[in-house]
Amino acid sequence: MDSSTASTSEESAGKIVASRSSAIQSSRVCGLSVFRINKEDLRRKLSIPKYLRHAIRDSIKSKDVNAAVDRCREGSGGGREAEPDGPLVVFVNSRSGGRHGPELKERLQQLMGEEQVFDLSDVNPREFVDYGLVCLEKLADLGDYCAKDTRDMLRIMVAGGDGTVGWVLGSLTELHTQDRKPVPPVAVIPLGTGNDLSRSFGWGGSFPFAWKSAVKKSLLKAITGPVCHLDSWHLLVSMPSGKVLDPPHSLKPTEECSLDQGLTIEGELPEKVNCYEGVFYNYFSIGMDARVAYGFHHLRNEKPNLAQGPLSNKLIYSGYSCTQGWFVTPCTSDPSLRGLKNILRMHVKKVNCTEWEQIPVPKSVRAIVALNLHNYGSGRNPWGSPKRQYLEKKGFVEAHVDDGLLEIFGLKHGWHASFVMVELISAKHIAQATAIRLEVRSGEWKDTYMQMDGEPWKQPMSKEYSTFVEIKRVPFQSLMVNGQ
Repeated sequence: MDSSTASTSEESAGKIVASRSSAIQSSRVCGLSVFRINKEDLRRKLSIPKYLRHAIRDSIKSKDVNAAVDRCREGSGGGREAEPDGPLVVFVNSRSGGRHGPELKERLQQLMGEEQVFDLSDVNPREFVDYGLVCLEKLADLGDYCAKDTRDMLRIMVAGGDGTVGWVLGSLTELHTQDRKPVPPVAVIPLGTGNDLSRSFGWGGSFPFAWKSAVKKSLLKAITGPVCHLDSWHLLVSMPSGKVLDPPHSLKPTEECSLDQGLTIEGELPEKVNCYEGVFYNYFSIGMDARVAYGFHHLRNEKPNLAQGPLSNKLIYSGYSCTQGWFVTPCTSDPSLRGLKNILRMHVKKVNCTEWEQIPVPKSVRAIVALNLHNYGSGRNPWGSPKRQYLEKKGFVEAHVDDGLLEIFGLKHGWHASFVMVELISAKHIAQATAIRLEVRSGEWKDTYMQMDGEPWKQPMSKEYSTFVEIKRVPFQSLMVNGQ
């Protein structure tokens, strides 16, 4: 072969290699895997030994851990099966994801086995923590090394929206309070509308079109991906007794109702108060955005056929917001459509500061949001990416999901919010805080609206006494699996 022919062959080979590389890169960008994941190999990595799966199932079903442990030891004869490589359990919200929820549940059961896939309509995550994990811990204490390895390496995957993920994370906080370590990290299959938690940790913003092949890839990432930390925030609402509150699922009544004593409360306090508490991972908000979310939430409950999936939800939400006064001028006869400055007093603890500081509420702001993640409203970043000079001037620091800080910003009206959401402008920056105290005064307002992590409620107000909302960081962090 002469040199010209050899050169031509090398150039052709180079083009083929380049073409293949380009195709591989394109497929990666599109989220497709260029290698096939063997179903049996994946099942072997994920599977918890059969006798342990049955013990977990029996513990949850009977609510009797000791009996399940005894049956397990008798059935296994004290033997030990092969240790799992990456033990995983999945919680599926089969009502999420439109028509895909039940199909996904069936697919997961085929890949992993029925006992490792829990439908949240049948088993809630708190039952898994109180009975399933306790069963593994008791077997480990009795010398079952396979149960110990399974408990130590266990990871959890949640197929659902942000509310479902928060429900599971909240249930796992009991492991922190009871010092039952390690706490399993959580991975996500996004089935909700916004999926901001999922976006923040690399699991995407929507259920993939080619979901049957994507499920195997997601399961593999769930057991191999790196673990990240996530701040969570405790919210306490203290309101005068006598007012009736219909709280969302994330807000529970509590007898413990002690506000931070480091901040003196001005004015007279009621003799009796009702208190509610909850935990959020993404955001808390008060004002018009919560009012729109509250109305849409009830509209969807009254007419469930209106919204059958994420896209239709977003379209209907956008149209509904136009009917609620979000886009009209705040100079209106309806007091509840005016700025929050009329009813709200805000104190915060800033970065590296233990003292409370009052922050003026901007006159034009009609919604205030305290944000923990970079993603809000289906992947938007209303805080933006401020330059270092601006951060230094304002006394801010770069925002992270595990920095112990909430970014507080305001939205003026629907048009302002729309421009913020398409990231043409940033929201109105108010403060960064390690703790927040909101005092809500009634005046001409009968009630206001609040929400946390997409669960809104109508907050009744008293003319005589203030309602307080206090937000503090939970002293331990949640663990998330990074899906990127």
